Amino acid sequence: MKIAILGTRGIPNNYGGPETNAELLSPIFLRLKHEVTVYSPDEHPYQNGQWQGIRIKHVFNRESRLRIWGTLIYDYLCLRDACRSDYDIILELGYVPCAIFFPFFRRRRAKLVTNMDGLEWKRSKWNFVLQRFAELTEALGAKYSDALISDNLAIRGYLLDKYGRESHFIPYGAKLVSQPDVADLAPYQLSPRRYHMLVARLEPENSIETILDGYLGSGDTDAFLVVGKTDTRYGRFLMAKYQSHANIRLIGGVYDYDRLSSLRWHAKLYFHGHSVGGTNPSLVEAMASNALVAAHDNPFNRSVLEENAFYFSSAADVADIIRSDTGASREAFVARNREKVSRVYDWENIARQHLDAFAAALSAP
Repeated sequence: MKIAILGTRGIPNNYGGPETNAELLSPIFLRLKHEVTVYSPDEHPYQNGQWQGIRIKHVFNRESRLRIWGTLIYDYLCLRDACRSDYDIILELGYVPCAIFFPFFRRRRAKLVTNMDGLEWKRSKWNFVLQRFAELTEALGAKYSDALISDNLAIRGYLLDKYGRESHFIPYGAKLVSQPDVADLAPYQLSPRRYHMLVARLEPENSIETILDGYLGSGDTDAFLVVGKTDTRYGRFLMAKYQSHANIRLIGGVYDYDRLSSLRWHAKLYFHGHSVGGTNPSLVEAMASNALVAAHDNPFNRSVLEENAFYFSSAADVADIIRSDTGASREAFVARNREKVSRVYDWENIARQHLDAFAAALSAP
């Protein structure tokens, strides 16, 4: 198959989940004898036309200056180019805002397969108008895609209930970590089991203030490491809010998987605050890194972690978890999460599940 991957900020990944998906699936597709093109913004720091044998197609993008309008232009240009090319499959990793254009490209050679991601219209960083726009694009994505992918069983049920559309359950993956390097802690002046951490985009719906306020309320004196880009409006707000608390360290993004895995492995507690749905890659990666997880209590996180985590809904819950954790649950939680990663979240299996979904779309009338 000739496969085009759209809906990302490009590879190599320097942003987030969809980019991780594209970066790790593409080499497997290529090894299994398929042609792969990943669409990338022309502002991406990696400017070569090929990466590990994967074709990179750079497209005009000015999101850094035009914000949502830049994203709209970029998504339109990517989709227009892909529909005019000779691909068999167009894989859209997400539906906001690209699905607004799906009705205009119904006549195309390629089958359009959309990963429906999470409940984007619930993102608290967006105002009422943008939330309703996101809800519209969700509906358009569900209606005009040839096939849908759900990365979480709760999302699969949601799409079936709301739109009557079946979808392929295909989650994000993770690579099991077996030899973390404790030396990766040295640049941050950290010691094993003497710090807590979270990894997330610094956005309100990721419960970062809830977690950090709970940490402060617990009275704990171990450090708290926050990994995520700080050069955003909300990132700068967090930097200002917690600047007087020396133990809270917002260190920016970390994209070296081995280093990040070591940090997760040696953390006392790993907090996952994502609340708007889907299976978040950073959560599965934490499970693969033997992290002891405390997660925001919602159906999406429970679908992934089941009973093998602590859950919180408020800052008071976070404080209670930190104060009461003795480490007694670590061995059992970690072992069961690790087994689930090897069984459900293996990248090789996930890539093959995508190919099966593509084949099914191509054979459908």
